[in-house]
Amino acid sequence: QVQLVESGGGLVQAGGSLRLSCAASGGTFNRYAMGWFRQTPGKERAFVATVTWTGDRQFYADSVKGRFTISRDNAKNTVYLQMNSLKPEDTALYYCAASERLIATMRGNYDCWGQGTQVTVSS
Repeated sequence: QVQLVESGGGLVQAGGSLRLSCAASGGTFNRYAMGWFRQTPGKERAFVATVTWTGDRQFYADSVKGRFTISRDNAKNTVYLQMNSLKPEDTALYYCAASERLIATMRGNYDCWGQGTQVTVSS
């Protein structure tokens, strides 16, 4: 089973940027689609972005298209989420996840999850 550790969260003003990282260990990283989800209190964990095994295809939630970019470096066993033009509604606990599928956008299709990293966007 792969272990995932997120980092890079923090406090930022609206319009600012953050880059989240997710380091993987204990598995075959290039055999997993990787994804980012986010969750706020009282709400379901929501899909943000995913990238295929090779990094050649990406898919995003409508709410982040044009602002967020997901990428992966298989040589470093790391996936990234570059977040630009941040809005207060982006405030959430962000989770990294791994799926044995080629690509996945549903929570139930992911096998392993990180512990989460908090992103807070102020007005």
